[in-house]
Amino acid sequence: MSDPAFRFDLAATCGAARTGTIHTPRGPIRTPAFMPVGTAATVKAMLPESVAATGADILLGNTYHLMLRPTAERVAALGGLHRFMNWSGPILTDSGGFQVMSLTGLRKMTEEGVRFASHIDGSRHMLSPERSMEIQRLLGSDIVMAFDECTPYPATREQAQASMELSMRWARRSRDAFGDRPGHALFGIMQGSTFPDLRAQSAETLREIGFDGYAIGGLAVGEGQAAMFEVLDYAPGLLPADRPRYLMGVGKPDDIVGAVQRGVDMMDCVLPSRSGRTGQAFTRHGVVNIKNARHAEDPRPLDEACTCPACRGYSRAYLHHVFRAGEIISSMLLTWHNLHYYQELMAGLRGAIAAGTLDSFVADFHAMRAPGDIPPL
Repeated sequence: MSDPAFRFDLAATCGAARTGTIHTPRGPIRTPAFMPVGTAATVKAMLPESVAATGADILLGNTYHLMLRPTAERVAALGGLHRFMNWSGPILTDSGGFQVMSLTGLRKMTEEGVRFASHIDGSRHMLSPERSMEIQRLLGSDIVMAFDECTPYPATREQAQASMELSMRWARRSRDAFGDRPGHALFGIMQGSTFPDLRAQSAETLREIGFDGYAIGGLAVGEGQAAMFEVLDYAPGLLPADRPRYLMGVGKPDDIVGAVQRGVDMMDCVLPSRSGRTGQAFTRHGVVNIKNARHAEDPRPLDEACTCPACRGYSRAYLHHVFRAGEIISSMLLTWHNLHYYQELMAGLRGAIAAGTLDSFVADFHAMRAPGDIPPL
């Protein structure tokens, strides 16, 4: 890596899949890695030490939300994001591009950047590559994302090309504005929608600019798993093999397994925490909807093989009751369980890649899920 304090060591491969370690001044990140999302400087319903207990090495914070509230300047004055949210490990911040894209009707995009109205109070703001780099510097995140436009789906070839080329111009400005920050890494973001030649052009431009890691953007935006996997069959291989590859905003457990098989090293998604708050639990047998009446008198745990606090100490009947009653402990226990499940899945993938047994691990993963949840009592 250009920065010796931030480097990626590849330990083993199995087909296209890779396992290794991203070394940062705040600690190692074991890959493939799943990053829980702490949008507003908190993983909802979790204490930071609880998130660490699930096995997470790194969290994701959100530039757009933090710039609006409490503001990056306030976070900086209070000692930076790590101290502010009491998380000592690495933090990756996204650039704000995805959130701004979703503000249709509240934003105006130009070559300079994006002017938008806050969804909180309607106040006007400008987010540009330079401002995004400044905000992420004030937050003090370890991994900074280049400012890009997340291309919506579906997009015509012309739309996808114009969007990708704008993102590449913004990537160069992000690189220039990021400057020299020892101990901090900047990742570029590949765009190009579902068009292989546009993806290749984007990757070539990013490699020429030079980044510490590379993300695959513009997926998990409604194209469906088959189309996403089609892009992932070739996109990771367009990026430098000696840098981490990050697939943004993914995903469901089977999305993650498929992405890892195709050479992805890092992922993030709100799904485990959001699903926990809405009564959904991920288990080895698939998704459990704890709100369903079938669980009301079931003394069994969510997953008898799981060692998380929700499964060690509480029955499905209790989890059903507290969800139905609107008790806060429901969100706490189900979120903890889901994050624990995701980190166990990542540990299993890392072990299988290292042992050269990924194919059988993936086959077992799908076979276990195929029948669905355990039968009702």
